Amino acid sequence: MPDTRVALVTGASRGIGRETALAFARAGFDVAVTARTVREGRGTVPPRTRRDGDEPIAVPGSLETTAAAIESLGVRALSVPMDLLDVDSVRAAGRRVLDVWGRIDVLVNNAYAQTSGNMDRLLDIDLADAAAMVEGNYLHQLALIQTVLPAMLARGGGVVIDLVSGSAAIDPPAPPGEGGWGLSYAASKAAFARVAGMINAEYRARGVRAFNLSPGFVVTESGRARGGTRAVEDAGFDAVPATVPADAAVWLATVPDADRLLGKVVWAPTLIERMSASAVERRNERTDVT
Repeated sequence: MPDTRVALVTGASRGIGRETALAFARAGFDVAVTARTVREGRGTVPPRTRRDGDEPIAVPGSLETTAAAIESLGVRALSVPMDLLDVDSVRAAGRRVLDVWGRIDVLVNNAYAQTSGNMDRLLDIDLADAAAMVEGNYLHQLALIQTVLPAMLARGGGVVIDLVSGSAAIDPPAPPGEGGWGLSYAASKAAFARVAGMINAEYRARGVRAFNLSPGFVVTESGRARGGTRAVEDAGFDAVPATVPADAAVWLATVPDADRLLGKVVWAPTLIERMSASAVERRNERTDVT
């Protein structure tokens, strides 16, 4: 087996996950990807609120299309079906990658539980919906880390990148549906945002680094299909392309200077903007020398 670094990116059938998987492939990683949707044309997500009904909404994207795009870049792809709300499938996904490729150098926890009612208003919240969000966005993410982390430690190190959300720390500017977000979603992401710091506290000395990466406001295929993104933009949140957090994730995983960002929430748009500015400065310096 070639000694190629391996990245595992969850929720990679579309959106940020897909772009992140492709970014790691361009960086020379073999990439394992997980998602619920295996075949193109079969993807669905539930409505944002219970008031919107319970009819599934069709969305594009699949593991097969992402894997094909990865392989077109000259590296290996491994498709692993995974449902974030099924803890057995989550643990099995991590074991599958380790069984097939023998290593995971970078774990990108991008998937999140797109459950019914995740954007319901406070008095409309069904506690079962809120519990599902906590299970999918925190507890089952933890289960995947527990599956992967021992292999990283055995190899002497690794990187965990958790896609967090500004909603975990920022009060919404308006109610859900009017430019704000739901409590169930925000609370589950707040719990998830505590994981990276614990990994660093316990395992940084053994070579494992963990980052909280906030992608910015990205209008994904799922977000567009479910609606409500225009109200968020109108509330003052500028949308950024999914390539922004994707490139930021690769930078965090591959650049030694990224260690200075441990313990912080890395805002992807700002990081990419600074990277671009530094690249321009370096080009200008070379031009001045010649």
